[in-house]
Amino acid sequence: MTDRRLSVGALARVEGEGALRIVVADRQVTAAELRIYEPPRFFEAFLRGRSYTEVSDITSRVCGICPVAYQTSAWNAVEDVCGVEPGQDIAALRRLLYCGEWISSHALHIYLLHAPDFLGLPDGIALANTRRDVVERGLRLKKAGNTILQTVGGRAIHPVNPRLGGFHRAPTVAELRALEGPLRQALEDALETVRWVSSFEFPDVEFDGELLAAHHPEHYAIENGQVATSGGLRFPAHRFPDHVVEHQVQHSTALHATLDGARYLTGPLARYSINSAQLSPMAKEAAAAAGLGTTCRNPYRSIVVRAVEAAYAVEEALRLIRAYRRPSRPYVEVPPVAGTGHGISEAPRGLLYHRYRLDADGVIESATIIPPTSQNQAAMEDDLRRTAAGNLHLDDAALTALCERTIRNHDPCISCAAHFLDLTVERL
Repeated sequence: MTDRRLSVGALARVEGEGALRIVVADRQVTAAELRIYEPPRFFEAFLRGRSYTEVSDITSRVCGICPVAYQTSAWNAVEDVCGVEPGQDIAALRRLLYCGEWISSHALHIYLLHAPDFLGLPDGIALANTRRDVVERGLRLKKAGNTILQTVGGRAIHPVNPRLGGFHRAPTVAELRALEGPLRQALEDALETVRWVSSFEFPDVEFDGELLAAHHPEHYAIENGQVATSGGLRFPAHRFPDHVVEHQVQHSTALHATLDGARYLTGPLARYSINSAQLSPMAKEAAAAAGLGTTCRNPYRSIVVRAVEAAYAVEEALRLIRAYRRPSRPYVEVPPVAGTGHGISEAPRGLLYHRYRLDADGVIESATIIPPTSQNQAAMEDDLRRTAAGNLHLDDAALTALCERTIRNHDPCISCAAHFLDLTVERL
């Protein structure tokens, strides 16, 4: 009989504090748990009683890596209930802002959090010691995304310029055109990133569940769209609660979610597999050269998908800047309306859903936020279970390291801590 218990006591610097626990009894994996134990942060609770105009500033504080995602899903939901569409010029500026976040977040994840796994290195600092040029390229790419966030959003973290209905101030044409030079360099860096990560060695595994992402028929979905699944479902944001149901599990303070009763995955693999036809010709060519087909279900190859998405986001940012027309007014009025609104957008790590119920004065009566991290927990646990079961011949240290890689494949908010773990192994 072989009994083993692998335990990582704290996954620090993640969206929600968590731990990893794997139990093997008689050569069978009896438990594989991503244990989220942080007390509730109460964002939904303290949104209640606040004005509908505050959702953008409050929800951006949920995450320092992807604040624009929370802002976008929030104003999508509130503008939905109020029946307001800001217009094409403001919509284009919002998409540009979101492109900046994608570029910055993907560069951070690829270079500092995920790539060391494929290179046999413990972290990004070790990568900088051996390949300074590579890390400098990644930081240059991240800086290009931050520059968009600063120019359009007012600052790179928790942008203060966006507001309900648009922006407090729209940048001038000259301010955006000044970004073209750095972005042209960023496009070269992004395409080189695709070539670099595609040279890594990838285990031959696949996620076998349902995939879920936003979808737009005219472009690669980022800031809006319908909800789509790999099984062919298409439905608007207001039907999200009809299909996605949250539930509590004993080992986690964070809710898990199911799609029509089954586990599912959101994030880069889902986005690419559902929307690869909406990529630009350049991005499609880069994906094909990197060995990606029209779909990708290998979690280890998510780093390649992120690189392709980063290249697409840079190209899209350049297109939006060249077509930019400064709005005559940076925002439209959004009068309060009693009712319930739903909003989605594609955070770098997956679909983010918001729902708000307002009274006639615009006071928030209830708020629901379902982030991709919690949606993906069941899929991550299943992946951990299968990874552990297929690699029981490894010693405790090697098996634990492999399980940590499995987490990093899925979620940058989890993976940002996983290179700095203290491990305790208990034998039953």
